[in-house]
Amino acid sequence: MDWQPDEQGLQQVLQLLKDSQSPNTATQRVVQDKLKQLNQFPDFNNYLIFVLTRLKSEDEPTRSLSGLILKNNVKAHYQSFPPPVADFIKQECLNNIGDASSLIRATIGILITTIASKGELQMWPELLPQLCNLLNSEDYNTCEGAFGALQKICEDSSELLDSDALNRPLNVMIPKFLQFFKHCSPKIRSHAIACVNQFIMDRAQALMDNIDTFIEHLFALAVDEDPEVRKNVCRALVMLLEVRIDRLIPHMHSIIQYMLQRTQDHDENVALEACEFWLTLAEQPICKEVLSSHLVQLIPILVNGMKYSEIDIILLKGDVEEDEAVPDSEQDIKPRFHKSRTVTLPHEEERTEDPEDPEEDDDDDDDTLSDWNLRKCSAAALDVLANVFREELLPHLLPLLKGLLFHPEWVIKESGILVLGAIAEGCMQGMVPYLPELIPHLIQCLSDKKALVRSIACWTLSRYAHWVVSQPPDMHLKPLMTELLKRILDGNKRVQEAACSAFATLEEEACTELVPYLSFILDTLVFAFGKYQHKNLLILYDAIGTLADSVGHHLNQPEYIQKLMPPLIQKWNELKDEDKDLFPLLECLSSVATALQSGFLPYCEPVYQRCVTLVQKTLAQAMMYNQHPDQYEAPDKDFMIVALDLLSGLAEGLGGQVEQLVARSNIMTLLFQCMQDTMPEVRQSSFALLGDLTKACFMHVKPCIAEFMPILGTNLNPEFISVCNNATWAIGEICMQMGAEMQPYVQMVLNNLVEIINRPNTPKTLLENTAITIGRLGYVCPQEVAPMLQQFIRPWCTSLRNIRDNEEKDSAFRGICMMIGVNPGGVVQDFIFFCDAVASWVSPKDDLRDMFYKILHGFKDQVGEENWQQFSEQFPPLLKERLAAFYGV
Repeated sequence: MDWQPDEQGLQQVLQLLKDSQSPNTATQRVVQDKLKQLNQFPDFNNYLIFVLTRLKSEDEPTRSLSGLILKNNVKAHYQSFPPPVADFIKQECLNNIGDASSLIRATIGILITTIASKGELQMWPELLPQLCNLLNSEDYNTCEGAFGALQKICEDSSELLDSDALNRPLNVMIPKFLQFFKHCSPKIRSHAIACVNQFIMDRAQALMDNIDTFIEHLFALAVDEDPEVRKNVCRALVMLLEVRIDRLIPHMHSIIQYMLQRTQDHDENVALEACEFWLTLAEQPICKEVLSSHLVQLIPILVNGMKYSEIDIILLKGDVEEDEAVPDSEQDIKPRFHKSRTVTLPHEEERTEDPEDPEEDDDDDDDTLSDWNLRKCSAAALDVLANVFREELLPHLLPLLKGLLFHPEWVIKESGILVLGAIAEGCMQGMVPYLPELIPHLIQCLSDKKALVRSIACWTLSRYAHWVVSQPPDMHLKPLMTELLKRILDGNKRVQEAACSAFATLEEEACTELVPYLSFILDTLVFAFGKYQHKNLLILYDAIGTLADSVGHHLNQPEYIQKLMPPLIQKWNELKDEDKDLFPLLECLSSVATALQSGFLPYCEPVYQRCVTLVQKTLAQAMMYNQHPDQYEAPDKDFMIVALDLLSGLAEGLGGQVEQLVARSNIMTLLFQCMQDTMPEVRQSSFALLGDLTKACFMHVKPCIAEFMPILGTNLNPEFISVCNNATWAIGEICMQMGAEMQPYVQMVLNNLVEIINRPNTPKTLLENTAITIGRLGYVCPQEVAPMLQQFIRPWCTSLRNIRDNEEKDSAFRGICMMIGVNPGGVVQDFIFFCDAVASWVSPKDDLRDMFYKILHGFKDQVGEENWQQFSEQFPPLLKERLAAFYGV
């Protein structure tokens, strides 16, 4: 007997559905309470499906809403539906998937996939066969409804569908989908391709078995009149390029010709999918070979795609020039992620970019349109292709660029400036001859009357900052800086933002070149404080922090401190402890404290106290949450991480003067808890602070060493690179303070360190810090560490040869020399590596040079003149020269 609703109950449910469409918030609250009550009745869900599938007299939005409320119930507690209710819902879904209304079909499809993804694909064995069967229906609605549901299931459960758990249904489904590529309805064709596309990236076996048929069918649909079909064809080809390029290579010429056409498709969604093809192709080894002859067509197409579309300009309010007085809407402000502190060493080759740094190269030229669009995709494609083809790109570009950059229409001129910025990295060498005239032109564009031209000029100039700084400062640096500072005070918020970001990049490149202009720079940045709305304030903090990092102790002048600190401290006092704006402000203060050193003393007490409070509050909240997760919210641990990092900045900047602050607080107790936190970033920042406190005021750290060392030992786990790196560094700093008293702890850490230094693919920073710490352990406890010399000497030498002369390197090499004294046999087999590492010193201290001299000559005397001659024949000429000049061997 079929379930039937009670008339009164049905009216109640319908009234509820009507009320929930009311905009009134009070009504909404009543609705929510009513829903909670009704959910106590097991057959409430029967009413909901009944309204969706049977109550054709009701309007579609009400029926659809009924289905969506049911979907939420399924998501929340499907497991507790009584079996008759669950069965009724499933049966109704399958019986009505062909409803006359496309909205109702889509709602039923969503409901089906939600039930399926609750682990029900296994428990609903008839679902897939029935849906596949319904595809054969003569009735369009039934076929389309079933396909819509299948597409959603393929999107949500692609891995499960390709597993043994279900008896590999794809073996039937994929050939079935392929038959529908030729269906007469474009909507059905589009569903069919979208279904198959879900299985490309995971290389589903059933698809790989039919790959040639699939590609053939795609080619047949290449010029389909329906944009949705063309879009799905492009998407398929882009994915195949990544997964089965072998199958596309024979047809590559015609695929490229096709994609050139599609990248100019009048439907922007199709053009965007096609444009992804160039991005993906650029990552393939065959890119250069297959694309060279097509550049002449491709480059103008990409350049053309880089213009703002009319809709972009409307969305960006491109006609609004002054908006600095308009407050920001909070949802425009993207969440910021704090990058925890990682300890690194200075290198020989001056500035290297960190390849793991996600912020390195983001084309954030039009941020508020953060959704991906044709302009961004074309610019990204040009950027990656410039990195593949380098100077070979320029003959196709330069003739175009001239016309764009000086074009009277601002939209075209703006796109030319974007093009110039996009190729900056890849084509830098080839662009150098043109820069002396281009840079002044771009600087002129900074005062263009259109805000969108001013903002893109900021970004493009920042991409050439490295070259600007390499020229005499009066040539370009000074004019660029002067103009950028004016733009920081622009009346347009987008320009302010672009100028602030560009200025931060310029600061990183110019470093101490900026010192003569500090007063002028600070006046501008401080003035901006009073002018900026919320979102740009956050970027301003970053520009100030970067300035402090770049000029360092040069900032420690009374007049500069007088300008900079009052506005920062005023903001600091305005913000509450739970305000996320504290993150960028704390990061900024951390850089400022490190740069000002003793100049920060008058401000350190309240800053220090607040950081300790933030750590304490977060730990307390985490404890409450762990004990009663139902009553308390999980804390945002970023507050604690940022506070720990600022404490590190204070310890580093103030050195010994931080001692009284530490003495009057419970930071060591808090640190003990933070070092054991479950979140890696918290541990990472804790170990950085531990190392900084060890250097600044060891007397407060020493009583805790017995408790801390085992924790440090367990964190020498290279799965968490940054945690491991900072723990390693902290152990090295502790060695230097403990001296021979380190002896009881050597065994806790030594084996892990030796294992890490011998691991393949360990990041350079971690290898260097590990080598330093092993050297320092050997320096304070040579008897304990020397027996293992042979197990680490070779990687130890190779990882330290590129480090600049400094304190850390000095102590580590003393340690190695002392260990060689205890166990000379441990170095014999790898002595050439030791010679090379010694030669990497430019000016070692005299007593260290003597240690090197004794070891080199001792080895030479030991093996005898003749053997030494043979041995030194293997040296590269430069090494031979240096050793002869410095050590007479």
